Amino acid sequence: MGINFNLGSIEGYVSNHLRLFILSVAALVIVVGIAALSVFFIAVRGAEQVMVPDIRGKELTAALLELQVKELYPRLQLRYSQTSADRGLILEQEPSPGTIVKAGRRIRIVVSQGVLINKIDNFIGRNIDEVKMDLQTVYNSSGSSPLVSLKEPLMYEYSSENPGTILAQKPEAGTDISGPVVIELIVSRGRENATVTVPQLTGLGITRALEVIADSGINFRFLEREKRGDEKGETIVYQRPPAETVTPENSPVELTITQPDNLSENEIFGIFHYTVPPNPYPLEVRLEALLLTGERIRLLTVNYSGGEFTVPYRLPAGSVLVLAMLNREIYRETIQ
Repeated sequence: MGINFNLGSIEGYVSNHLRLFILSVAALVIVVGIAALSVFFIAVRGAEQVMVPDIRGKELTAALLELQVKELYPRLQLRYSQTSADRGLILEQEPSPGTIVKAGRRIRIVVSQGVLINKIDNFIGRNIDEVKMDLQTVYNSSGSSPLVSLKEPLMYEYSSENPGTILAQKPEAGTDISGPVVIELIVSRGRENATVTVPQLTGLGITRALEVIADSGINFRFLEREKRGDEKGETIVYQRPPAETVTPENSPVELTITQPDNLSENEIFGIFHYTVPPNPYPLEVRLEALLLTGERIRLLTVNYSGGEFTVPYRLPAGSVLVLAMLNREIYRETIQ
């Protein structure tokens, strides 16, 4: 039995499969092309252009948030600077603000580490309150263990220097800092048995009397009473000791002031009382009034060594009296 081959059928079969193969390859090329174009356009779309923000002088956290919003990424560099005030702030950036870049670009930012401290400063001759502030802002600004701290309690001596002046220190200025250091200071109390001359206060109203007291450096204590005869209201009618008396600096001058006779229904007259903790030398004490309108009125700023602190006032009801020592609030009360 013989086998017959149909040449036409074979050619047709091969032709059909070849055509199918070519079509398949063409379809695959088209699909790959479409995918490549899609990836290309997605990549182009993702690389949007953005403007570099100005982050100089801003805190690091705020700067990073601004860059994140713009889809920009930081490259951090740290640098010591000339002042502790800019610790944690951005000193420089590259590219500069306003530059147009693609999203995803890295921005070089230089962050301040504050001041590089490696030696003890010279504190002699400076005021102790200023030195305390410096120790907080310069030496101990990192928030970790203090690099330099003061030995407490401080030592005080009488001297001809102004009260609060540093007379001596240990370790000495210029000592290398290799780790945490505790500094011992000797501070002036001022002159021993210092005296003041009592100014003329009788006949003065509240505002003027407080101005004279602030300038004279006397200790003082206010009392109030109703006015008599032809006396004026809100006026000092008696003082003890009298004017021109030389008295010890810490000895209070007693001042009697008359009550007003024309208060409105919404006003209150009185004398503020607060016992200020005793200090080794007079410290700045400030009394202010916060009105309901939001206005802030300073009643008296004076150096005070401690004890009963009394100040007359005439203010609208609801005002708040705020007492501060060395710019730190220590007491407040509402006038009702």
